Amino acid sequence: MPSSFVKILAFAGALGLAGLAGAPPAAAQDHKGEQLYPLFTYRTGPYAPSFIPFGAGNRDYLTYVNDVEGGVDGVKIFIQECETAYTIERGIECYERYKNGYDGALTAAIYPHSSGLDVALTDKARIDKVPIVSPGGGQNIATDGRIFPYQYPLMFDYWSEAQIVVDYIASKVGGYDKLKGVKIVTLYHDSGYGRDTIEPLGILSKKYGFEDIQIPVPHPGEQQQTQWQQIRRAQADWVFLRGWGVMTPVAIKTAARVGFPADHIIGDIWSGSEDDARPAGGAAKGYLAVSVFPPGTDYDILRTLKAKILDAGKSDLKDNTKFGTVYYNYGVIEAITFVEALHVGHRKFGNRPLAAEEGRWALENLDIDAKRIADLGAKGLISPLKTSPDNHKGETITAKVIQWDGAKWNTLTDWIKADTSLFADTIRAKAAAYAQEKGITPQTNTN
Repeated sequence: MPSSFVKILAFAGALGLAGLAGAPPAAAQDHKGEQLYPLFTYRTGPYAPSFIPFGAGNRDYLTYVNDVEGGVDGVKIFIQECETAYTIERGIECYERYKNGYDGALTAAIYPHSSGLDVALTDKARIDKVPIVSPGGGQNIATDGRIFPYQYPLMFDYWSEAQIVVDYIASKVGGYDKLKGVKIVTLYHDSGYGRDTIEPLGILSKKYGFEDIQIPVPHPGEQQQTQWQQIRRAQADWVFLRGWGVMTPVAIKTAARVGFPADHIIGDIWSGSEDDARPAGGAAKGYLAVSVFPPGTDYDILRTLKAKILDAGKSDLKDNTKFGTVYYNYGVIEAITFVEALHVGHRKFGNRPLAAEEGRWALENLDIDAKRIADLGAKGLISPLKTSPDNHKGETITAKVIQWDGAKWNTLTDWIKADTSLFADTIRAKAAAYAQEKGITPQTNTN
């Protein structure tokens, strides 16, 4: 998930100093034989409404695997929550606490649930040799596994999102050749997350001839009248909204006040939840968003969770109206990636808890194909995901476009496939520059 407002580099320089007091006693072995899943939470703070359904979906799927399936190939998952309040400092403390396992349970990977924390842990994770996994919110340059062997920006990235937004707009105006002269504004959260699409949109505007207008919104985004007046003066045709938290509903309501149509605003994946649209009331009707975590309950795995976990009183979800929402489903999807990585590792190393290096091997050999997705009951919920030692994001990057009808999200498209070759050379060059700066020798194929 996006992170924002903290000076990451300052914290990154102090990584080794944080959280040591919270380390568990070395002798504790109560959960030996189990696989640790450190669940980094933010149940407190301004972004808690986003985490609460996400955390429930995450825990519910893992509870199902433990209680109904008997664990992953017989190995139980030991969930340990660590509250970050969505801050870098506390996130680093959680990392230090669980990077070497806990109470006898081994750590195979850590999901930080923050793009900023993902960045802050880059050097530390490489030194500690602990996989850091950020589905939908990792660093794009970390796609290059030769240089970032311990970073996994699985499934999606913001550069591909920019391409998918332009692809959707092209489909609405009659093709890529009709984009010339179209004015596309990116209204972005003024943070590293928000600024991440500036470069790819510049590349795309040169390629297709649309006018690329970039307008920042300072955190937290509660005042946007000036920005939307600027959008109206520019006579923008479309707005790509890259918000987070309160910024999104404020943007939708302000757009309505200046007369900009909601059905020409396309939200980022972190601006496309029910909690982004519903607070905007009637102004949100018609609002569009990119979705990697499709909402809804019409998936076999959701029906199974309803019957086996929610109806059985085992769910972490306190508000059942959140079941099947964007963030709940995101939690389920992320948990699937963790469990499937364990299956992959077990096939190579045996049905036992995986250590971090074994988790790394498993994560770079993921292959969740269409058949496996069907077997999981997740058809339509997740698209195929295949990684390699060279590609830590996945061979195929896809998303859907959804639309708010005033009460719920409806899916407008099937999976839209990004052309991963379009930015490949640029990303590779950026990764190479990072390697040179840090004195990193790219790894050869480890398989």
